[in-house]
Amino acid sequence: MTNHLLIANGGSSSIKFALFEAGEPLKRCLDGKIDRIGFPDTILTFKDLAKNENGSHPISASDHRSAAEILIDWLTERGALASITAVGHRVVHGMSHTQPEIVTQELLAELHRLRPYDPDHLPREIELIEAIRRRHPDLKQVACFDTAFHHTMPRVAKILAIPRRFDAKGVQRYGFHGLSYAYLMEELGKVAGAKAAEARVILAHLGNGASLAAVAGGKSIDTSMGFTPTAGVPMSTRSGDLDPGLAPYLARVEQISPKQFYAMVNHESGLLGVSETSPDMRDLLLREATDIRASEAVELFCYQVKKWVGAYAAALGGLDTLIFAAGIGENCPSVRARICKGLDFLGIGLDESLNAKNAPVISTAGSRVTVRVIRTDEELMIARSVWRILAAAPS
Repeated sequence: MTNHLLIANGGSSSIKFALFEAGEPLKRCLDGKIDRIGFPDTILTFKDLAKNENGSHPISASDHRSAAEILIDWLTERGALASITAVGHRVVHGMSHTQPEIVTQELLAELHRLRPYDPDHLPREIELIEAIRRRHPDLKQVACFDTAFHHTMPRVAKILAIPRRFDAKGVQRYGFHGLSYAYLMEELGKVAGAKAAEARVILAHLGNGASLAAVAGGKSIDTSMGFTPTAGVPMSTRSGDLDPGLAPYLARVEQISPKQFYAMVNHESGLLGVSETSPDMRDLLLREATDIRASEAVELFCYQVKKWVGAYAAALGGLDTLIFAAGIGENCPSVRARICKGLDFLGIGLDESLNAKNAPVISTAGSRVTVRVIRTDEELMIARSVWRILAAAPS
C-alpha cells in the first residue's frame, strides 16, 4: 500500500487538510477543509485529485476536537487512514522551537504552557493533535512551527521597548506566516536560482491574515507581525499596529474591557472595521467606486503595505526581489499596482499587462527589482518538513 502523509492546518474556525503520497517529489492526492467549526452550518468540502472527485457534506462539529474526530472517521471510511504514516500540523506559536519536531508528551506539555501566547490558535491546534493521538496513539505526528522561520531575526528586531523584565518572560516580537515564507524562499531558489534567494528579498503574504518579512542571505531579519498576529499591517478583521494608548482611552470613554478590546482588534477591525461591510478585499474592490468606506479600506491597506516595503528596503540596505503571495497578493492586480506605485525610487517598475495576468514575474524588463507572484502552499511546506524528518530517522 502506498504511504501517505496527512497534513492538518488548524485555524480559528477551520481545519484545512491535505493528503500527500510520500516520496520525491511529494504528490498531492487530496485537498479538503472543515469550515465554520462551532457554527450551525459547519461543512466538510474536499477535492480528491486521484479520483477526480469533488464533494461537500454538512456536519456537526462544536469544536476542533469533534471536527478532528469527524475527519478521522471520514478518512477511515474512504480507506485513506490505513495508508497514513505520519501527520503534520501547522502550529502557529512555537516560541523557542526553531525546527519541526515529532510530537511527544513533553512537547504537548510545552504547547499547553504556551497557550496564553496565542489563545486564538494554539488551543485548537492542541485539540487536533490530541484527538488524533487518542484514536491512533502509534501514528507519528510532527509539529511545524509558524514562528520558526523568524528565529534568525537579530536582537534589535525582536526586542520590544517596554520594561526589560518582560523580555525575560518571552515578551518579544516573534512573527508568523513562517511556513508560507519558508515555502516562498524555497520556490524562489527553484525559479530564480540560489543567488536570488540569498539576496535582499521582501516577502508580502497578503491574505485574510497579512504580513511582510525582510529576508537577507536566506534568513528573516524582520517581520511585521509581532508578539501576536494582530500586529503590523491592517488585515481582513485585524487592526494591525495601533497606539497603545487607545486601549485605556476606550476603557475610560466607552467602558470597553480588555476582553472586548481583544475581540475588537482581532475580529471587528481591519478591512471590516473601516468598510463596515466586508472583510473580503474582492467585495471592497467591487464597491469602492460607489462606497467611500470601501474605498478608504482598500486605500489604507495598500498605503500601509507600501510603507512596510519602504521600511524593509531600508532595513535590507536595498532591494532585489519583492514577492507577493496569499489570496490578495496572488489574485488582486489592482492592489499590487497601488502598493508598487511611487516605489520607482527603489527600482520597482511594474508591467501593467503582466500584472493584470497574475504572471509569475510582473516587473518590467528594466526594473532593478524583480517583482514576483508566487502561489504559497503551507500544506506542501508542512509535508516537505514531515518527509524530511521521516527520511532522516534511523530505519
